Order: sequence, then structure tokens, then C-alpha cells
Amino acid sequence: VQLQASGGGLVQAGGSLRLSCAASGRTFNFYHMGWFRQAPGKEREFVAAINWSGDTTLYADSVKGRFSISRDNAKTTAYMQMNRLEPEDTAVYYCAAKRALRSDYEYWGQGTLVTVSS
Repeated sequence: VQLQASGGGLVQAGGSLRLSCAASGRTFNFYHMGWFRQAPGKEREFVAAINWSGDTTLYADSVKGRFSISRDNAKTTAYMQMNRLEPEDTAVYYCAAKRALRSDYEYWGQGTLVTVSS
């Protein structure tokens, strides 16, 4: 599966953005999806994940209550709604996909930059 992330941009602290991850292929609903981010000078970190059916989600503590991951299998797209953004959320955001719940992510998008100004 090929992944294309979009929706990043510049936003003021307290603002919102919605990221999208469009997947190619007709087997999107076989994949569990995740969002990761990498801030300048830092390692990539987990942000959120959603299972293939969309009924189970998981969040990093740093974004819990502010970010919401979702998916539309008919549109083969995953989303991440980001509210109450903070300067610390500034990073390149990547979407990823995997087939097995307990495996590593196999496929990665190219990343989309989110910049939050104070």
C-alpha cells in the first residue's frame, strides 16, 4: 500500500489542523493505521493509532484529549484531527500502516510538516 499524507501547515497555538493519509489499493481496510511525528533534533515518536475497523484507538499521553484519529475505509483514508495545538506539537507528521496488530509498521507516507507558532 502507498500512503500520501497531507494537511500540514502553519497554525497559531490553540488552533486546529486535520491531517489526512490517503492510501492506494483496495485492501486499505486490512491495515491498522498509525500517526508518528518527528520534531527537529528529536527521534520519531508515536502519536496515535487506529485498528482496521476503526473501533479501537490509542494515543500518546502528550496528545490525549486534543488529537483524534479516525478512518474512512470507503475512502481509503485515515485522518487525525488536532485541536488545541501547542508549539511542542511542531514536527513532521507521518502516517504508517501495518497488517498485523503486534508487528512493526510496514508502510510509511512521506510526511507533512506541522508548525505551531506561539
